Amino acid sequence: MSDFVLELLSLILVCLSLILLSLYGRKQKLQNLPPGNMGWPFVGETIGYLKPYPAHTIGKYMEQHISKYGKIFKSHLFGEATVVSADAGLNRLILQNEGKLFECSYPRSIGGILGKWSMLVLVGDMHRDMRSISLNFLSTSRLKTHLLHQVQTHTSLVLSSWAHGSVLCAQDQAKKFTFNLMAEHIMSLEPGKPETERLKKEYITFMKGVVSAPLNFPGTAYRRALRSRSTILKFIETKMEERIERRSSNEQDLLGWVLKNSNLSKEQILDLVLSLLFAGHETTSVAIALAIYFLQGCPTAVEKLREEHLDISMAKKETEEGAELSWDDYKKMDFTQCVISETLRLGNVVRFLHRKALKDVRYKGYDIPCGWKVLPVIAAVHLDPSLFDQPWHFNPWRWQSRGGRVSNETNNLMAFGGGPRLCAGSELAKLEMAIFIHHLVLNFRFTLADSDQALAFPFVDFPKGLPVSVTRHHMN
Repeated sequence: MSDFVLELLSLILVCLSLILLSLYGRKQKLQNLPPGNMGWPFVGETIGYLKPYPAHTIGKYMEQHISKYGKIFKSHLFGEATVVSADAGLNRLILQNEGKLFECSYPRSIGGILGKWSMLVLVGDMHRDMRSISLNFLSTSRLKTHLLHQVQTHTSLVLSSWAHGSVLCAQDQAKKFTFNLMAEHIMSLEPGKPETERLKKEYITFMKGVVSAPLNFPGTAYRRALRSRSTILKFIETKMEERIERRSSNEQDLLGWVLKNSNLSKEQILDLVLSLLFAGHETTSVAIALAIYFLQGCPTAVEKLREEHLDISMAKKETEEGAELSWDDYKKMDFTQCVISETLRLGNVVRFLHRKALKDVRYKGYDIPCGWKVLPVIAAVHLDPSLFDQPWHFNPWRWQSRGGRVSNETNNLMAFGGGPRLCAGSELAKLEMAIFIHHLVLNFRFTLADSDQALAFPFVDFPKGLPVSVTRHHMN
């Protein structure tokens, strides 16, 4: 055997030894994975995890696993080895260390339908840049003026159609409100116009696919949604080309603002507009429906809200400032903000997030290996009896200020995420909810017309659309 071959074999043996030592050392280093069950091959425990359950609970899967393994456990979900966290401290660590220890990692099917440039799936510098564009457009100055006016206009438009003594689908009404608002906010589309209604029809089909199983076969909701996505993008592209041809400098809507103030490509703009239409419509409409659902079961909270909003309304009449609410009026809605916080805590519009570990992480003695999926379950923190007193009860008073002190409960509210990926539209969403609640409690009594409840599929939905009976207040 030649010297060359011997040297080559020696080199290979050295390399193999180093690899084995590295693997052994890492195994020793990561010897304390969280307890848990990896379930069936490939599917793991995904089916059990996604089984529908009442939205104001954490579901049997989480209850059983937390009881058996604790608040941090391992599983196999969405096709990957996963560490599931119901631990408030670990969830905060995950959210605050985006891009350092952890990274956003949604299933490929989400990117396939929302687009590769969607803020939901982007990571790193590109996500930061897209988020910065959204935050600049949703500045406080725009919220105080243009957006505050738009929200009031669209609230009145929806509520004025509610007839005394009628039964209506509250979830559909909330969706009508948020869709029309976002359509105007993003592309200056007028409610009720044929093009707006066509877009809404396609968007409904699109949404059904977003929340369905990602089966790209003829006849499936996912396949129909992909077709609707293409139609919606063509619609947005046409609007964009019209602006470019006219050299329109209208910056009152997002499309005009992005064309004027960014260097994004056409594909990036299309995905940004679509993802913001999705985020701004779907989550806020569910939150408003949840608020109606919880409030109809808590008359004392409705009465407290009505007192607060009557005071605001009477003060406006005395100063003769006009019918429209000002930003100062909005900032007076203290108990309303408590209702919003409690609705988001108990209803959990966003129940969990998709992340992956970028490095080996050790937390409370457990090892989270690099490359593993990590699932911070926000709902489990919000419904944790060790963190919130009687967490299954709708209690807006828990959020009232206690001598200016920030409560432990406030620290554990993660309804809009946290860290570098904190929801860019959180302030707009709270504004929409507050203005809708203002006009709702001043003008209507509302009760559940048929048995219904919010279910997590895992997205939150009302199977019957939340039917409510409404009667108008007789205002003096």
